[in-house]
Amino acid sequence: MFGEVNRITPQLPPGAMSTYRVAVPLATHWRQATCEEVECPAMVHGWRTIVNEGDDRGAAQAHYIRKESGRLFTECKNEVGLTVFTFPAGQPCFGRDMHRVRVERPEIYLRLGGDWRGNPNRVKPYRHVRPEEWVEDMSENQERIIERRNRG
Repeated sequence: MFGEVNRITPQLPPGAMSTYRVAVPLATHWRQATCEEVECPAMVHGWRTIVNEGDDRGAAQAHYIRKESGRLFTECKNEVGLTVFTFPAGQPCFGRDMHRVRVERPEIYLRLGGDWRGNPNRVKPYRHVRPEEWVEDMSENQERIIERRNRG
């Protein structure tokens, strides 16, 4: 979805690293939402779905839209013969099962062993109780790094 991350490989091994993370897990900090709740652009403005009925997938999509979707639409063929379904605003989009909103639950503040390359020392995650403690821990860690670098 977001593509690959381009990272510079650190000079230190992963076991010498710590990762500070603020987590808001999908399973515990989000709930499914309606198109209205997320102001879904497709619901607000309407949308088009273009289908190639010449293959099995496209034929199944067109059948679903016409017979099972329960949505209002118009249809026409475009200049290359594909079917264009136009859905007016005000009805749920087809991706409505993907809509999510945050629930009232505080973030999780973690210090993890290692970095994106792994946790070879198998350091157990540490969960801070308060965000202020997480910030203080991270600041102290940065200070230790600077002191070690200055010592050589």
